[in-house]
Amino acid sequence: MRGRRAENLTNDAAACYHCGMEEFRHSHALGQNFLTDRNLLAAIVADADVKSGDTVIEVGAGQGALTRPLAMTGARVFAFEIDGRLEGCLRELEKEYPALTVVMGDFMKSDAAALAAGPYKAVANLPYYITTPVLFRLLDDPMCEGVTVMVQKEVAERIVARPGGKDYGVLSVSAQLAGRPRITRTVGRQMFTPPPNVDSAVVHIDVCRRGDEKTAAVVRAAFSMRRKTLINCLAPVWGKSAAASAIEALGLDPAVRGERLSPEQYIELAKLL
Repeated sequence: MRGRRAENLTNDAAACYHCGMEEFRHSHALGQNFLTDRNLLAAIVADADVKSGDTVIEVGAGQGALTRPLAMTGARVFAFEIDGRLEGCLRELEKEYPALTVVMGDFMKSDAAALAAGPYKAVANLPYYITTPVLFRLLDDPMCEGVTVMVQKEVAERIVARPGGKDYGVLSVSAQLAGRPRITRTVGRQMFTPPPNVDSAVVHIDVCRRGDEKTAAVVRAAFSMRRKTLINCLAPVWGKSAAASAIEALGLDPAVRGERLSPEQYIELAKLL
């Protein structure tokens, strides 16, 4: 192989998990770190509470290691994969499970809600480089009723972080406004092929959705300049006087910063603004 594509491939070659494709080389550019431990894969499906009759969207099907136990539940599964080298492998898996649909393409450019045609659960071993945009998209989708994802451990800790800590930020508040996130298990880097440089964790979010678009706008503004006070972060959009009045009405210190407010306080702040 020559050129840019060759530069994006690791030296880790292994047979494909499902179809035995020889000398598959994992792509750094696509964040390919695959799970193969069947017990762990089954546990992720259990964490997601996937049942027969459910609709599931999987982002980054890879070699189909997680796709298979999802399909085995009897759920209707839409498995997205962007790497065309894996299409043959996934099509073979598709033949085994009539309710499995392989979608070769970029999930971020798809109309997932139209594809699912109703409520769905999202389950994925997410490539690290697209974790945050995929999570925001899922949490913003009114048809998504549950999210269970393998992510970098540091990101998992940010998702469940409480107000006042260094990990608490836009992702924390957004996830906690969208639902009830919890870390269900941690996963060492040795469980992946090839092993990444960091450990991972599985996060499950029961989606219940609180707040609205205005709440989301307030949260984004509050963390836009993390070292500044909340009033100064909100002032460019709502004006300093309105920001100060809203913060006072909440009984907060005028010098408070965005990382001190709970998701519930952000809902109230948005109403006041």
